[in-house]
Amino acid sequence: MADADTARLCVQIIHSHFGPLTASVASALLTRGRLPLLQLVRYTSLKPRTVRAAVLILVQQNILWHAHSEEEGEVLEVNTKECLMRLRFGRFVWQAEQVFGKAAAEIVQLILDHGKLRPVDIVAQLSIYDPKSSSMYSQALHKLVTASYLKPSTILSHNSPRDKRIRYEGEEKAKISGFPTAKELREAKETAAARLKREEEEAEKIGLKRKPKEQSSNRSNKRKAVDEEVFVDDEVYFRVNFDKFNIHIRNKIIELAVKERFNSSAALVMRAALKATEAKQVSSASVRSDPTSIAGISMHVDDADDLASGLVTSSKKAPVASLVKNYLGLLSSADNPTPSGQAAAFVSLSDNKVHVEFDVVNKRLRRRVLEAVTRERHGDDGVRILRLLLDTGKMDEKQVSKVAMMANKDARPLLSALSTDSLISIQEVPKSADRNPTRTFYLWFVDLPKAYSVLLGSLYKTLYNISMRRHAEQEESNVKAVLEKCERSDVSQDETLLSRLEREILKDWEKKREKLMVLEMRVEEAVFILRDLDSSGTIDDL
Repeated sequence: MADADTARLCVQIIHSHFGPLTASVASALLTRGRLPLLQLVRYTSLKPRTVRAAVLILVQQNILWHAHSEEEGEVLEVNTKECLMRLRFGRFVWQAEQVFGKAAAEIVQLILDHGKLRPVDIVAQLSIYDPKSSSMYSQALHKLVTASYLKPSTILSHNSPRDKRIRYEGEEKAKISGFPTAKELREAKETAAARLKREEEEAEKIGLKRKPKEQSSNRSNKRKAVDEEVFVDDEVYFRVNFDKFNIHIRNKIIELAVKERFNSSAALVMRAALKATEAKQVSSASVRSDPTSIAGISMHVDDADDLASGLVTSSKKAPVASLVKNYLGLLSSADNPTPSGQAAAFVSLSDNKVHVEFDVVNKRLRRRVLEAVTRERHGDDGVRILRLLLDTGKMDEKQVSKVAMMANKDARPLLSALSTDSLISIQEVPKSADRNPTRTFYLWFVDLPKAYSVLLGSLYKTLYNISMRRHAEQEESNVKAVLEKCERSDVSQDETLLSRLEREILKDWEKKREKLMVLEMRVEEAVFILRDLDSSGTIDDL
């Protein structure tokens, strides 16, 4: 069940997209947990027909999961991650247009509006005013499906994966004889997760069909060469694959991080390295990319890019491959082979193969968000203590004040403030069995999963406040009257029908809306770094 801040944000998103009745159904599920349909009707105080229609809408939009309980039968549960992903729908449509063109963007937008659709319905809906454009949309749809930007909607996508993972873990634990060890329990969880992932991959292979097409061979007319033609299955419902679009967001963040640390030329090389393996990247939480070569990266560098401006070289016209190799040496921290240097690397070089170390970069990005929040709340001294505990481990109060070169009277209240915000945690080590506080060591350390989880909840609260602020600004009497007047057909065609005061009110409202949108995008980027770049999956399990 979601926490209070996440639940409020999800209810607000559903309210703005589907109305108050659907939001009341989602609110009951988010506050009370999974419920059967009869109890959902009782808690919402709505008519059964209304609740059933709201449930159908949320299921169609992939926001509700089905689950079967032995005690209560079929129950419903809100997929909070799917609901929160709706904040990025505009960015997904923009990315589809940048990669595949306007026709693909229209397809993605239509599927996002309906949740899931069949290829026949997609082409018929988009080409209703221009039947000749059906072939263009069919080609764009084929590109999106083959590139995994669209994936089939299966039965597994409507069932809660947590229930199936728990059942699989129970089956694996039942195979262990005797008292299970920590290693055996970990292996059981890994086996259950691999089994669930394998089932999902097998279920998503139904989107494409192969049609054999016989062609005459050039060598002999008697022999036939069979060529398989791949086409999209018209009977399968497709939905948007968010992971594939999240890859573009992650790659852009990594490119900006390289530009911030080195220069724009190094960022161009990193972008080329990411493009070289972009087709094989399947998830934004991958540990590392597939191997590529320096020549493959050089092919993705544009001729107009001036890589020599970012390096001091002896020759003025060095070959592109040589410049790329020099930049990769910088990105891999080849001049610093120590553990600290490798922890600060972006790529790794081995046997002329280049890997982009996503896991290393993701950890560094998430730590940077944590340090930024700590600096904003507790200043540079708080960041100093946080870095000390992250690098050293568990330390008591006297050690922290000594190593951080701070007075004990200054370190004590700062440690308490950091602990109150869950940025650091405390570990009790009793000297005796009675756990007497006077005979107990108190060690401070950074519990990263807990800190990230609490910080993520705070960011959800910020997103909710931004949305409510935008709604309150829009509902002001003067602004509301002007916006209603702008919706008139004559005013939309001729803005001179607005008075001077009305134009000033409209301009002021547009400035406020733009500022709130920029702030929302920045906060959402921090949410993406903390949640979607978590390769270990600890945030989802909390």
